[in-house]
Amino acid sequence: METESEPYVRLGTLRQLHQVMADMNTARSLADTLQTVADGVVNGLGYELACVNLVRPDGDLVVAAFAGNPAAEALITGRVGSRESWERRLSMGQHWGDLVFIPHTEGWILDDDDVPQWYTDGPAPRFEDEWHPSDRLFAPMYTPGVQGGACGELIGVLSVDRPRNGRLPGAWGREALQMYAFQAAIAISNARLRANMQRALVRLEREQQALRASEESFRQAFEYAPSGMAIAEMGGDQHGRILRTNDALCRLLGRPASAMRRYSFSDLVHPEDIGTLLRTSAEGGRAELRLGRRDGSYVWVSLRNSVVADAADGPRFLLTHVEDIEERKRRELQLAHRASHDSLTGLPNSAELRARLAARLCRRPTHAGALESMDAAYGHPAVFDANGHGFDFPGVAALDAYDHHVHTVSPDEAERDDGTKGLAVLFCDLDGFKSINDRFGHNAGDAVLIEVARRLTRQVRDGDTVARLGGDEFVILADGLGRADAQDLAVRLRSEIIQPIRAEGRAVRVGASFGIGWAHCGMTADEVLKSADERMYVEKRSRPKQHRRAG
Repeated sequence: METESEPYVRLGTLRQLHQVMADMNTARSLADTLQTVADGVVNGLGYELACVNLVRPDGDLVVAAFAGNPAAEALITGRVGSRESWERRLSMGQHWGDLVFIPHTEGWILDDDDVPQWYTDGPAPRFEDEWHPSDRLFAPMYTPGVQGGACGELIGVLSVDRPRNGRLPGAWGREALQMYAFQAAIAISNARLRANMQRALVRLEREQQALRASEESFRQAFEYAPSGMAIAEMGGDQHGRILRTNDALCRLLGRPASAMRRYSFSDLVHPEDIGTLLRTSAEGGRAELRLGRRDGSYVWVSLRNSVVADAADGPRFLLTHVEDIEERKRRELQLAHRASHDSLTGLPNSAELRARLAARLCRRPTHAGALESMDAAYGHPAVFDANGHGFDFPGVAALDAYDHHVHTVSPDEAERDDGTKGLAVLFCDLDGFKSINDRFGHNAGDAVLIEVARRLTRQVRDGDTVARLGGDEFVILADGLGRADAQDLAVRLRSEIIQPIRAEGRAVRVGASFGIGWAHCGMTADEVLKSADERMYVEKRSRPKQHRRAG
């Protein structure tokens, strides 16, 4: 091919060159492309040996493909030459366009560098354009689209040796090799791009498989979780609307999944717990509240929220875990009831009585030291100015404490019955109860106490308190009564108590003495109870002994 003058290149030669370029661009992989590039130099350009040196990510060049000599191929394929040594080679010799030719008269200084190379024997040149065995010809390959190799990024170097005609390449041969190196750079870049795309596709497919597996795991964990799970909208007009529920939550609330999608948790929560729900943080929030069942009842649950976020759009959904705590709440309520109620009669005990009474009382302080009853009534320390006037409570700014308290006024404070109503405290002591215990035993005494408690509770209004103070002593708190109302109530209660009581198979009777005290602000709970107790003893001593109980 090199002996033909440029205007008279044979059509067969062009077809051969076109074929090797076509093969180079249709290779299936990067490795196949590199080998096709090397083979094309031998088969299409008329050289006996060709080597493809490919730039690695670290900048050095590795022998990636070799053609023309199996022995040389085995010797140098895979070996690496430093970028520094290659830069020196490409800066030496004669530059034929992008090609670099280093004649044997200069190339001897490269024999000992680290670039992989082969040696061939042959006679010295007999004429000027004859190829010498130590001549070197390199065709750098630069990134496509760059005019002039010096301006592009080096991706590799084609090394060629021993033209078949034994002559240095002429103008046509040089042009063909330079054009081939340019096309080879395009083919290698495309092959690399395809390889990267294939690796990306494989990685994407693996990620999608992992995502599908993760989604399936989440679906199964969500659907088959033993406790309730729900996914709700987060943000927008539909914020809080339930999108999806699992079977456990549907069973817990007795509602089908299709019906649940019409609600949000604010639609299902007990009216008294709506504030608790609204105060619950969306991210990591926890709350214990009651949710409504389909039958109208409520169940205690523990809600725990987690935010499901999207990498691009941020928080998207709210994942809510709903745990049934009805049994625990029932036990807690039972424990609280036991702590505040008498185990025999079921009535509020002494501690509960004092707590309810203290909640109705306050002590108007005259200086900053008189705050004890305010602390008890409001559950936190009150704050007063230097003159003893209340000016702040936690969460309430610049308000007098008493503007938010209903003062309890005693009808006894009036000189006559002018219709004033207050909180009556009726202290009840049973007459003749000890003799029942002594004659018939404690079981009979317990039966009497239980029945007395039932009768007292039956005679008072809803909202009134009947408590067992201890032993055979009972206390009734009745709000909104005048003096005459309280006296009438005491008469009715005494009449109810003295009716015969069945205990241990026999009828027994007990009497009752009542003392009426009045709770008003400025007193403590103990002072109120002591006042009612003293009046009860006055009433008991004022009645003849035989009238204290009826047999």
